Amino acid sequence: MKNKLRISPLFARGGIHIQHRSLQSGNLLASFPRYDLCRRRAAEWEFIMELLDIFKKVSAGEMTPEEAERATAADMGFARLDMNRKERTGFAEVVFCEGKTNEQLLEIYKRLCDAEGEVLGTRASFEQYEFLKRELNVSYDEVSRLLKIEKEKEHIGAVAVCTAGTADIPVAEEAAGTAEFFGASVMRIYDVGVSGIHRLLSRTEEIRRASCVVAVAGMEGALASVIGGLVKNPVIAVPTSVGYGANFGGLSALLTMINSCANGVCTVNINNGYGAGYTAAQINRLACYGMEK
Repeated sequence: MKNKLRISPLFARGGIHIQHRSLQSGNLLASFPRYDLCRRRAAEWEFIMELLDIFKKVSAGEMTPEEAERATAADMGFARLDMNRKERTGFAEVVFCEGKTNEQLLEIYKRLCDAEGEVLGTRASFEQYEFLKRELNVSYDEVSRLLKIEKEKEHIGAVAVCTAGTADIPVAEEAAGTAEFFGASVMRIYDVGVSGIHRLLSRTEEIRRASCVVAVAGMEGALASVIGGLVKNPVIAVPTSVGYGANFGGLSALLTMINSCANGVCTVNINNGYGAGYTAAQINRLACYGMEK
């Protein structure tokens, strides 16, 4: 007698949930239901193939049912975690903490930490941090609102994160912390807005050494265009909601940035430091791998 796995399809959520129990040996793969897989998306087909490989390992005694469940039981009812994202994209799934209950967040962090050894969460509250730290070794930055369980890693390359003003720093720190979490070395160059352009020009050579520049600005959002005219590498523009009435919560900066006449400038959503940091880490990784080759 060996422990086997029982498969229960939950296509209402587009996923598969597995549970283990003792079954007669030799019938594991036969228990997998037949479906018209040609109608499933390619990613779901790959997921099923990975499940079959796990089932074979359990059948051969190479993996315990408990290990198989930890590797594949991504459907938690309130969340369906993408356990294979790192294999597909190079980076594991990141948690958007805002709007989740403390209990939900704790279970998500436990599952991801068990699989990856580290977790990054954005837009977390201090209350969520206080709740999670009772059971997990998490760190929290009140400025960026990043909630992390992080392994030691080498930081490579160079990403420059620049802000127009001090008020833009919370969004910039979300970008910088995200890029660092994914292995980039980050230079922070703050309060170099165009109203005192000598401040930016005095740091130009430093900024030019970066594989990618993140330009964070509210008000009229001109910083990204100016930097775009000074550097040869990509610039990621991040509009912030910093400003007075006609700033319209960051809309004025957003419109300036997406209408930039400078080449090599791309723009993310208002206050989306995470999106900028993630993309910067990808660009930095490609730049480093290219230099190594």
